[in-house]
Amino acid sequence: MPIEILMPALSPTMTEGTLAAWSVKEGDIVSSGDVIAEIETDKATMEVEAVDEGTIGKLVVAAGTEGVPVNQVIAILLVEGEESVDLTALATKAPPEQTSETPESIAKESQKTESPAAKQTKQVTKAIQSEDRIFASPLAKRLAEQAGYALADIQGTGPRGRVVKRDVEAHQPSVATKDNRKTRKVAASGPSPKELADLLGTTYREEPVSKMRGVIAERLMEAKQTIPHFYLTIECELDALLSMRKQINEPGDVKISVNDLIIKAVAKALIKVPEANASWNGDTILYYDQADVAVAVAIEGGLVTPIVRGAESKPLTAISDEMKDLAGRAKDGKLKPDEYQGGSFSISNLGMFGIKEFSAVINPPHGAILAIGMGEKRPVVKNDELTIATMMSCTLSCDHRVVDGAVGATFLQAFKGMIENPLGMLI
Repeated sequence: MPIEILMPALSPTMTEGTLAAWSVKEGDIVSSGDVIAEIETDKATMEVEAVDEGTIGKLVVAAGTEGVPVNQVIAILLVEGEESVDLTALATKAPPEQTSETPESIAKESQKTESPAAKQTKQVTKAIQSEDRIFASPLAKRLAEQAGYALADIQGTGPRGRVVKRDVEAHQPSVATKDNRKTRKVAASGPSPKELADLLGTTYREEPVSKMRGVIAERLMEAKQTIPHFYLTIECELDALLSMRKQINEPGDVKISVNDLIIKAVAKALIKVPEANASWNGDTILYYDQADVAVAVAIEGGLVTPIVRGAESKPLTAISDEMKDLAGRAKDGKLKPDEYQGGSFSISNLGMFGIKEFSAVINPPHGAILAIGMGEKRPVVKNDELTIATMMSCTLSCDHRVVDGAVGATFLQAFKGMIENPLGMLI
């Protein structure tokens, strides 16, 4: 019996992916553990290995195909002795029929005894909800919404009639479609940047929104719209920390960065103030037992937040090595989902770019994010005397559903204490 190779779920939240490339071709013999394909998610490109041995009988989904649903057949593997199987029929077979216990079958049974009025009400409701039940990729939905197109008017060419990006771009709306409510909403807000640039004759370069950039846009818009942000800023003196770092790095065996020390200080502060090490969970709040610190890393086309898990208990050398490895693989698109999903707190450090101070957007499901500015020499008053010290501005963005002002302030005080008395974070 031929073996179906399905689109894998590479993370708990993954519903679809892009089949970036095949590492095999039809007729190739593969063994368990052989890499057969590369699957692109919103954050990384991951290799998929064969589970069984056999011969690649058919590649059902072409390389480069976007929006392939999880558990869809992407290839068929023939086991020993199989040659003349109707692979086309197997690859395009319909999904199994709904059992009698599904909502659809229950509705069909109940429809037999419904009154004419009830039937008419259901038909109207079904018509109203029809657009919500159209299969379309997230990018296609977003492009259609921006253009004011109704998904019901777009002919899908993806798997099983799924509406994909190319369908939206190729769609020629009718006059009636252009006059729908979504179009009127867009028109009410004025011309789009592209329409305005075309009108004024402004030259520009237009590029499609990447999957990563689309996910970033959705998540951060959701964060700003649904999370009640408030901000707290504190000044930390860095001279003692820089002196300790110099002593650690002097032998030349290791090279600890300021960012490594900040990760350690944040982790220690979170354990000291556990109320800040939390996430909003609807009707509950999750308080974490360890500090899983996510660190924003800029990569081509966006950013990703690899996580140093249990950072409070790791030595500085381990944190340094782990961050180098995570940042390197993040830039190569080789992170595993469990290496950037979850966590309890975020750090965004723009000090190396000369940014003095900024406020970061909370990265769900975290309850807070700490924005780190650059360290610079400033005049400060110590013991009623004016002196020079290396200072760093840090701004904490808090989810007010989880972290109150007093909790955020207490955390910052603990963090400041670790930075200004760095030997404490080594204990």
